[in-house]
Amino acid sequence: MSGALLTRRICHGATALGGGTRRRPSLYLVFGGLFWLVMSLAFWRVPMCCDFGQHAAVVERLKENLLHPAHPMAQLPGHGSPYYSPYAVAQGLFAKVTGAAGWEVVKLSGPLNLLVLLTGIGRFVRVLTPRPWAPVLALAAMVLLWGTRMAWWSGYLGLMSMTGNLGYPSTFAIGLAFWAWAWAGALARAAQPALWPYAGLGALCGLILLIHPISSVAAVIGVVAFAASGRKVWPWAATAVSAAVLAALWPYYSVFSLVGDESVDWIHRQLYTEMPQRFWLALLGLPALWLRFRRDRRDPLVLMFALECAVVAYGWVSGHYTYGRILGLTLVPPQFALAIELAAPRPWGWRRGALAGAAALGACVGFLQLQAGAVVPRALDPVGFDQPPRWPGYGWAVGHMHKGDVVLTNGYRPTRSVPGYGANLVAPAWPDASLDETVRGRRLAAVRAYLDPGSTRAERSAIARRYDVRWLLLTPGQKAPPEAVVVDWSRHTGEVLARVTDGAAGAPDN
Repeated sequence: MSGALLTRRICHGATALGGGTRRRPSLYLVFGGLFWLVMSLAFWRVPMCCDFGQHAAVVERLKENLLHPAHPMAQLPGHGSPYYSPYAVAQGLFAKVTGAAGWEVVKLSGPLNLLVLLTGIGRFVRVLTPRPWAPVLALAAMVLLWGTRMAWWSGYLGLMSMTGNLGYPSTFAIGLAFWAWAWAGALARAAQPALWPYAGLGALCGLILLIHPISSVAAVIGVVAFAASGRKVWPWAATAVSAAVLAALWPYYSVFSLVGDESVDWIHRQLYTEMPQRFWLALLGLPALWLRFRRDRRDPLVLMFALECAVVAYGWVSGHYTYGRILGLTLVPPQFALAIELAAPRPWGWRRGALAGAAALGACVGFLQLQAGAVVPRALDPVGFDQPPRWPGYGWAVGHMHKGDVVLTNGYRPTRSVPGYGANLVAPAWPDASLDETVRGRRLAAVRAYLDPGSTRAERSAIARRYDVRWLLLTPGQKAPPEAVVVDWSRHTGEVLARVTDGAAGAPDN
């Protein structure tokens, strides 16, 4: 994906008029292209699940009002929401121009994000080494050498998690991070570059910061590692200044207001549980990283790994568990160091041969134990590999609604999926900087009170009028109140859709 290898041949007679150079695709172009095709198809076959509905909802709100979008999941103002990044605004503009639904735009974004990621990997590895097999092996290590327990998070790019999160902003941001590292590596090696490339790199870092703030932490660490590995430090100030200026000028939200935000730390605490089981295969790259350290104490991959480990440790010690989100990128230095070491030309010594054998065994274990179901459909699966989640769709329910209708539900899946079709919730599933957590807490309490079997009709009517509730989406164990009219039900999940007759139109308060 990072270019084509050139093969020189001698031309005689008339053939010399065609030139003496023949182009053929590089190894990475071939293998990366096949990987792009397979993973795009694997991503498309998995239905909307997990955080997909949240990102589809963001596109829906921007499609409705590009300049002043509402809250992604509730009938509230959305000013200050970090979901309204440059990436999301571009998606919203595309949806407005084409008329595509939010979930369709997120699906279409998957192959594009993967292309940015693959080309970024190619460029980054080429900065580190010219070995032709290195980017191919780096890609294989990145998607296979994780662990033997599922790590399904945005920004974690194993094969299995890719089937769910290729369309997310985090994947696009990580792809840009690889491009930023490649750019920084080129600047670190340049003799006397002009100042504007440093400023351009800063603009790219600022863009990553706005698109996915937590991934930008790892992106900046990589840039710092390359800056520290070079001879001159002062030109990098232009990188920091341009990144800060671009981030400060973004009108939809202030990224600096997120510093110290603890609202989502409780969600990310589980990132620190069972870490050995989730990541132990990546440790196979530590010997290669150690060899790089022995050759150069300021090796950028070594510095990157040390700094990222420090940030992850800080997240654990401080209780700011959100920093654990960079764990997926913390594995990149050992994974890529291993790939570069194994891409060395033969003959190999016994140490490199043993490392290659361990890496091959680890890749097989990772693939067969955890990742295979991502690319092997159930119909062709002779073993019974674990498959990606297959959540039920909610088209049967939202087909009865109008855009912007408010739905009261506390089901785990509908609260994460229904907003992606354009509906609103009484209580958003996730914290958001545009909505105070105490307000979200009150709304969650109102949902619990409404669905409480002991609630009275007067109490339910007051909640319905306050939040302009039009619909109930009930799990099989919940009964529709007498004043609600059952409209439809899912034959797959047993969930029930009921229309509320006591809600009153108007703008709800908080």
